[in-house]
Amino acid sequence: MYHHRGAYLQALAMVGHTGLSPSSVHLWTLPMFHCNGWCFPWAVTAAAATHVCLPKVEPALVWRLIRDEGVTHLNGAPTVLSMLAYAPEAAPVAHPVRVATGGAPPSPAILRRMGELGFDVTHLYGLTETFGPIMICDWRPEWNTLDTAAQARLKARQGVGNLVSCRARVVTGDGSDVPADGVTTGEIAVRGNNVMLGYYRDPDATAQAAPDGWFRTGDLGVMHPDGYVELRDRSKDVIISGGENIASVEVEQVIADHPAVLEVAVVAVPDDHWGEVPAAFVTLQEGASATAEEIVEFVRGRIARFKAPRRVVFGPLPKTSTGKIQKYVLRDQAWAGHASRIR
Repeated sequence: MYHHRGAYLQALAMVGHTGLSPSSVHLWTLPMFHCNGWCFPWAVTAAAATHVCLPKVEPALVWRLIRDEGVTHLNGAPTVLSMLAYAPEAAPVAHPVRVATGGAPPSPAILRRMGELGFDVTHLYGLTETFGPIMICDWRPEWNTLDTAAQARLKARQGVGNLVSCRARVVTGDGSDVPADGVTTGEIAVRGNNVMLGYYRDPDATAQAAPDGWFRTGDLGVMHPDGYVELRDRSKDVIISGGENIASVEVEQVIADHPAVLEVAVVAVPDDHWGEVPAAFVTLQEGASATAEEIVEFVRGRIARFKAPRRVVFGPLPKTSTGKIQKYVLRDQAWAGHASRIR
């Protein structure tokens, strides 16, 4: 359940964080129904900026509007960024375009590519329960001197609480904070005026989601020494193979760095020996080629070998209307016919 105060404050926060002004031109590559378009319909209007609307994301049309309408801002999931970055029409823009992305951690590879095209990408993190983005990876001036790869790694983090929320936390099962060491994993917890009133007619679920006033997101992450949160996995997406925990996001970001890969999703699939193992579902860039063996060896050369996918499937990925990859669909297909998904 949303409340007017939360939507109002969230909209003003988005004005401030994304630099909207009367001279801004916002292109709607994000559906307005999703968390009320992350509250951006009101944010763009509050700034007296211009809305440019389109019925669906078509890369060729988006590129034409960016150039013809002087677009300065757009939002979307990382898959939308991939569509634009590798479209035939892609070329460096004549003016900077600020992009807010969320829904899944953007890979360093796509962040580098967007940077080369002149897009300034800011990573946001949020949920339906938080009116959209409750955390933002605010850029620090001291990072300007870092190399491109280091900057991309920093931009892929989820960041800090936005200006109308409380400080984001990463907590253990008993609600205490994990060490800010960038290693210890816990559940991301948030609080603020931009958190829901609760679940409609479900007080038990509401109490379970926020047992101490801090909303538990269900996402696992770490707290870095600089106070920035980094998502490591959805709690339901942790792959436990032979007793070892594998973060699907870590494997996905490595695979996304392969020059032939456009998009990737990694999920657990059943295995008679290990219980479950990681499988990678990969969409290749148009005109590019790669074999499953090449993808596996690419991963093994960059992270622990046991984290490499045991299976690689090529083809289009199932997505929501907002462009977010539906990993549960892949998971359901892989576990069809199994009585239990705990092995």
